[in-house]
Amino acid sequence: MKKNNKKILIATGGTGGHIFPSITLADFLNREYEVEITTDRRGSKYLKDFNDIRINIINSNPIFGKKILGIFIGLINIIFSTLYSAIFILKSKPALVIGMGGYSSFPVCLAAYFFRVPIIVYENNLIIGRANRFLLPMVKKILVSTKDTKGIDSKYQNKIFFLGYLLRNKIFNLKQNDLQIEKDNLSILVIGGSQSAKIFSQALPSVMTKCCKNNVKFKIYQQCLEKDKDQISRTYKKLNLDFKLFSFSDSLFEYYQKADLAITRSGASSIAELLNLRIPFIAIPLPTSADNHQFENASYFEKKGYCFLLEERFIHDKLFQMLIDLNENRKKLFLLKRNMIKHSDKDAVLKANEIIKKVLDV
Repeated sequence: MKKNNKKILIATGGTGGHIFPSITLADFLNREYEVEITTDRRGSKYLKDFNDIRINIINSNPIFGKKILGIFIGLINIIFSTLYSAIFILKSKPALVIGMGGYSSFPVCLAAYFFRVPIIVYENNLIIGRANRFLLPMVKKILVSTKDTKGIDSKYQNKIFFLGYLLRNKIFNLKQNDLQIEKDNLSILVIGGSQSAKIFSQALPSVMTKCCKNNVKFKIYQQCLEKDKDQISRTYKKLNLDFKLFSFSDSLFEYYQKADLAITRSGASSIAELLNLRIPFIAIPLPTSADNHQFENASYFEKKGYCFLLEERFIHDKLFQMLIDLNENRKKLFLLKRNMIKHSDKDAVLKANEIIKKVLDV
């Protein structure tokens, strides 16, 4: 039984990096409030088994691009999405809207502002996303994952509250395994974010081939697209590697505990999960990410001593050397794990709830 009847609407984008923090927050808030989520069709595929909270699909498109026609179409789409969102807000009557970033969250938050529904936004990247940035003048509070988030004008400083990263509860329930130096083969987890990473499917087989030629073998757990599995599998079998290929799913949790090292894109949620699980990782930012935010995420984590940073353009030349070096000098992995121990996001959702209570005056 809920303790009050106030409704909270969580408006989120459609990628895993937006969806998973939204689920974390929704799960917690659903104990006390009536909670609904809005996302687009991309996000709906991650919520198929999420039955406790109502999911609403409100599609939108980014308005940024190189071609004028694309910008124009995006603007028209935003207008219609905002009108649809306005009708939805009138029917739903939320007491609060929380924007989690992503362009499909923008029209919902904009419609809420028109009807004077208080808005909170959450940003988990080092550079505030464009949707959230446009909303800054309209929001009551700006919740951030780090104290060094960029792109927020100084006039909004009084709205900023530091939370940490909103992570899935399973992360904090997983047992953390220490790295065993005496192991013959290190276990490497390769993850590419919610869309997987094509470059990893292309580069890793050749990198592993070089490693084997130098008498260094790894145990590989690699996330990849279904269409890439056969080719990768053939290569790894020829190399006589111990490996497992898998698609993007919650089964990732079973591989977390087996990994000594991860190779990953640097979306905020993905690398924050690795950080809280004390899994050393090599961050390879997506070079086409909006405002280059994945590079900023990885650079920040590298400066904190949480990871190694490798730009994608150097993956074919440098990843092999990095893996050989880490295999020989495993104390470097211990140093990362020691730094990671200082960090925890376990209380982030509790901090969010306290701020929400103040906005709702409950």
